[in-house]
Amino acid sequence: MSAEKKTVTLNMGPQHPSTHGVLRVKLELDGERVVTAEPIIGYLHTGIEKTMESMLYYKAIPATDRMDYLAPMSNNLGYCLAVEKLMDIEVPEKVKWARVCLVELTRVASHLVWLGTHSIDLGAMSMLMYAFRERELIIDLYEACGGQRMMTSYIRIGGLASDLPADFEKKVRNIIKTIREKMKDYDKLLTENPIFIMRTKGVAVISAEDAINYCLSGPMLRGCGVNYDVRKANPYSGYENFDFDVPLGKNGDAYDRYLIRMEEMRQSLKIAEQAIDGMPEGPYRAHVPGVVLPPKEDVLYKMESMIFHFKIITDGFEAPVGSVYQAIESPKGELGFYITGDGTNIPRRVRVRPPSFVNLGALPILTEGHLLADVVCAIGSIDIVLGEVDR
Repeated sequence: MSAEKKTVTLNMGPQHPSTHGVLRVKLELDGERVVTAEPIIGYLHTGIEKTMESMLYYKAIPATDRMDYLAPMSNNLGYCLAVEKLMDIEVPEKVKWARVCLVELTRVASHLVWLGTHSIDLGAMSMLMYAFRERELIIDLYEACGGQRMMTSYIRIGGLASDLPADFEKKVRNIIKTIREKMKDYDKLLTENPIFIMRTKGVAVISAEDAINYCLSGPMLRGCGVNYDVRKANPYSGYENFDFDVPLGKNGDAYDRYLIRMEEMRQSLKIAEQAIDGMPEGPYRAHVPGVVLPPKEDVLYKMESMIFHFKIITDGFEAPVGSVYQAIESPKGELGFYITGDGTNIPRRVRVRPPSFVNLGALPILTEGHLLADVVCAIGSIDIVLGEVDR
C-alpha cells in the first residue's frame, strides 16, 4: 500500500525580512521543494494613481517619489517627460544633460541598495555596509540639489527645481572616482566567492522566451540575453548623445542578474562622466509663461514672475485633450507613465507601468520545482519595491 502524498502550505510574509516590503508569498511545498508559489500583493496599497488624478499636474510630482522610493529621480523624470510631451514643451539642453546625470547616479544608488540587501539575504553580511557607504555620497548630492535626501522632487515640469549647485561637478566627479574604486572590493567579496556563486548560479532561471511572454524588462529581461533597453530602443532626454553598452546575460539566472547590475553601475558612471564633461551652459528651466514655474530668483524681484508663480501654484495650467505614454529605463526596468488630458488643470487619467509589479509576476516560474531556500534568492534577484508594486 503506497503512502498518500501530501503537500504543506506555507505563508512567507507579509512581514518577512527577505521579501523587501510587505509581500506575502503563498507556497505549496512537497518537503523542501516548491510545488506552487503565489505572490499576494495589496498590503501596501496607497492609491497613488487615483490620488494624482485629483491633483494639479505640478502637485502630483511628489507622489511619484513614493512609488519606487529608491529611485525618486527616475520617477520624477518619467512623469515630467510625459507631461512635457502632452504640453509640447521642449526643455533646454542643459536640463537634458543634468537629468541624465542625475538619473544615472540614481540607477547606481538603487543598484547599491539591491546589492547590499540581496547579499545580506544570502548571508553576506558585510556587503550591506559597503554598499550603503557609497550610496551615501549620492544621497548627499540629492540633498545639495533639492534639499532632501530621498524624496527630492527635484526634476520638475519644464526643467529643474533650481539650478545645479556650484560644486555639482566636483561632487559628481568624486562619486564617480570613489565608486569605481570601491567596486573592485565588491568583486573581491562576491563575484568569485564560491558560496555566493553556489547560492545564485543556476538558481531562479527563466528563459528568454518566458521572459518576453511575461513582459519582463530591465536586468530580469537582459539577464536572459534579450537586448532591450529603453535608453537605446527609444532614446529620451538626450540619451542618443551618450556612449554606453547594454550588458547582457546568457543563463537567465540570479548570478547573471547580479553581473548585469554590477556592469550597469559601471556604465552609469560612464554616462554620468560624459554628462559632466559635456554639460552645456544655459537656463535650468524652459521659458513657458503660465505653464513652467519661473526661476525663484525672478519671483522675488519681478512682478510678472511672481504673478505667474502664484497662478501656476494655485490654479495650475490647462492641458490639451489627448493621451500620451512615456517610458524610461528605470533601475528595475521599463517605467512608463500614461496620462490623459481633458482640457482641465488636472489629469483625467494617470496610469503607471511599474517594472516591479510586472517582473514580480514571474516569481512562480522562478521558484516552482526548486528548493524553499532558493525562494529568497529568487525574490531578491527580481529587485522589487512594494511601493511601486502596490502604488
